[in-house]
Amino acid sequence: MSNQCPDAARAGGMRYPDLRSDVKISFLSAKREQRRGRGGSRRPRARALSALTIGALLATTFTGVTANAAQAGTASTAPASPQIVPLPVSMSTTAGDDFTLGSGARIVVDDPSAVGIADQLAAVLRPSTGYALPVSQGSAATGDISLALGDPGVPAAEGYKLDVTHSGIKITAANGHGLFNGVQTLRQLFPVWVESKTPQPATWAVPGVQISDYPRYDYRGAMLDIGRHFEPVSVVKSYIDEITAYKVNTLHLHLSDDQGFRIAINGRPELTDIGSQYSGGTSRASDGTTNADPGGFWTQADYVDVVNYAASRFVTVVPEIDSPGHNNSIIMSYASAEAQAYKGGSIYDPSINCSNKKPPVWNLSNAVNYSALCPDSPLTWQITTDIIEQLSALTPGPYFHMGGDEVSTALLPASAYQSFITRESKIVKAQGKIAMGWNEIGEAPFGSDPEMPQGVVQYWGTSPNGSGGDSGRVAVQKGMKIVMSPANKTYLDMKYNSSTPIGTTWACTCDNDVFYNWEPSTLIPARTVSGNTLPAVTDADIIGVEAPLWTETVKNLAQIEFMAFPRLTAIAEIGWSPKAGPDHPDRTLASFKVRDAAQGGRWQARNQNFYASPNVPWGLDLVAGEQSLSDRNAITGPLATLAAPGKTLGALSATIEWGDGTTSAGTLSGREATNQIVNGLYTISGDHTYAGSGLYEAKVTVSGATASVVAGFTVRATGVPACTTTVTGTHSGPLTVSSGVTCLDGATVNGPVTVRTGAGLYASGSQVRGPLSASGAVDVLLCDTTVSGPAALTGGVRVWIGNGNGDCAPATVKGPVTVTGTTGQVTIDGATVSGPLVLQNNNVQAAPIVAGNHVGGPLSCTGNSPAPSNGGTPNTVSGPKAGQCATL
Repeated sequence: MSNQCPDAARAGGMRYPDLRSDVKISFLSAKREQRRGRGGSRRPRARALSALTIGALLATTFTGVTANAAQAGTASTAPASPQIVPLPVSMSTTAGDDFTLGSGARIVVDDPSAVGIADQLAAVLRPSTGYALPVSQGSAATGDISLALGDPGVPAAEGYKLDVTHSGIKITAANGHGLFNGVQTLRQLFPVWVESKTPQPATWAVPGVQISDYPRYDYRGAMLDIGRHFEPVSVVKSYIDEITAYKVNTLHLHLSDDQGFRIAINGRPELTDIGSQYSGGTSRASDGTTNADPGGFWTQADYVDVVNYAASRFVTVVPEIDSPGHNNSIIMSYASAEAQAYKGGSIYDPSINCSNKKPPVWNLSNAVNYSALCPDSPLTWQITTDIIEQLSALTPGPYFHMGGDEVSTALLPASAYQSFITRESKIVKAQGKIAMGWNEIGEAPFGSDPEMPQGVVQYWGTSPNGSGGDSGRVAVQKGMKIVMSPANKTYLDMKYNSSTPIGTTWACTCDNDVFYNWEPSTLIPARTVSGNTLPAVTDADIIGVEAPLWTETVKNLAQIEFMAFPRLTAIAEIGWSPKAGPDHPDRTLASFKVRDAAQGGRWQARNQNFYASPNVPWGLDLVAGEQSLSDRNAITGPLATLAAPGKTLGALSATIEWGDGTTSAGTLSGREATNQIVNGLYTISGDHTYAGSGLYEAKVTVSGATASVVAGFTVRATGVPACTTTVTGTHSGPLTVSSGVTCLDGATVNGPVTVRTGAGLYASGSQVRGPLSASGAVDVLLCDTTVSGPAALTGGVRVWIGNGNGDCAPATVKGPVTVTGTTGQVTIDGATVSGPLVLQNNNVQAAPIVAGNHVGGPLSCTGNSPAPSNGGTPNTVSGPKAGQCATL
């Protein structure tokens, strides 16, 4: 809850918090205490003004103004132009029709089936905005976000329509998946800070936009290898959240490899007791080295948990158990010395081992082509059948991935390999699944053996123009479908460059430009071999694209994120967005780099790691928090937060314009990048003391080599500057305050008091035996003070006369009081005024308080903005009440 001034707080029925313990220095002493009743209620004890109460007296509400833009010259709350990845099919903007999410907004659905999607959107928006955002069913009102099931006017089931106007946001789709995709686009329309897990002081503005969108390919995948390096369920769930933000709808889980078997199979505990002990690329703890990294496995309940979590985000899980190669962990579970010692050797059976080591041994390196299951072993087929049957039963998706890659003919001749794939695919078919595998499975008789299931080849070759593409050509010749995963354009475990600390280089060293700049439908052209023409792989054959991430060198979520982003977004766009061409002028590498750069601030806001590639023109995003000052009007410490991917602290500079005509350098601090962790959000801090209280519109500007960003913020300085002069006892003659702050502490001034522009007067327990006039004063505060003559207060920042809910003792003015042109705060509370009381043309933040006063003449208020309030405590007036004070 925001702090409010005492009378405003009282009007709202709220007790204002006592801030006195925060103030250390007293400049005025208490002179007397008294009790006073008003309207039948007892007033708190009235006290003379002191520094102990000044902070509580003058604190009030304030509003921050923020701006965030990649390049900006002035602060603005206007939303940035949409930078969406993947690029929508159709998008247009309407200038001046922007929408700003307010604290009273709802997320409204028209069908109960959409509640889960609305809840997910609320879970994104609530932490950063601090808004309640209730999910409701019914009709949307102005200011709401609406998720509606209906015809979006697009051809694909996953499509959606998104409309933003000043009155609200509406996403329309034929089903939940389409609504979910629309929600992911909407997230990118908000400022980057919407992804934060903590409240941010941003203006939640969304540009007026109309989007009609649907995917190019039905299959848009990411593969995560937990076979080589085990990952817990929590990591995979996090990865699901990260990939679905870019409309990836398939998670291919590589559940076993030479280095580990990661899923419990009922009746075969040895597969995990023995086969899951280690992770790839590490040593075993028994080796006595420091590079040991334990393995692990999922229970079937864990796997179902991941499948269900993925389904709630409209992601299909594709399980893969690689065979007949890449399975040393299976072979070790049955044919090793460990297997012979396991449960008295009851499971030991070397017949499954067709590897190059007999007996087999653990190999945790990156080596391949050394393991194979023997197709002639009955145990091979018992194990294979158990795995396929159980995983198929746990997986609602249509695919079972058999692997099938990198089996040396020295271990299994081509005929034996083809026979293996044929037999295994028929087991898959028996479970009602589509058989999926890497390039090599196309050698099996798909399309010619009527007992074979439908088959999908995942193409991973690197030289498609020549014979390297023949596996794809042969597959489509057999009627198989293709998922395109060329290793030199989609493999996320490849190094970005030669200095990347993790990853491999066998396919390429490739940044996101390489990942983006290829076209699936033309990658594998037709080829004639010995007079026979093998067909091209075209869009008619391709069901989608996938970005695999192998984990020979990748150990944890931060490293997964480092290797996946920003490259995965390129594959996501290839899978979703229309084919590049004149009808889609923004479907270009240049456009993508700009849009990809816009994601960096989002990733930083949500604390997601990524590689701040120099190939991406990362921008700057800045948000500044509003400030409220009490005590000495001094500001010190953090003012703003900066997202600056790839920028070192030394490459940035900050300037703070304080709003009072002064400027100073800001201090940048924060966590800088390592070779595997992106830099963190930076903090901009500053120190400044305002000469007087008031409302200041300040701004922070951060500049780098190629960009700058500005964020405005409001400072309400409500504290008490230190007394420049303190008067006690008797002062003979007139008193003029020309500068600084003069404090009357139990003083008697025998003459008029004049306060000049920029100066201040605080009086407690004092007498002014003459008129009081102030023109352009910073502050005039009268507590427990009597003025023998008129008080004319013009063009000031703040005027406070009398009791502030007990914190300032009543004041008396023996003559008329006029308050004109004040800009900060006006409070006249519990005072006695012998003549007319006039408030005119005061333009202040909160309503002037005119409450519980005794006025010996008319009470007149005109031209004040906002109009004065009595906070529920009427005034006693010996004359008419006129204008804005007629009811006070």
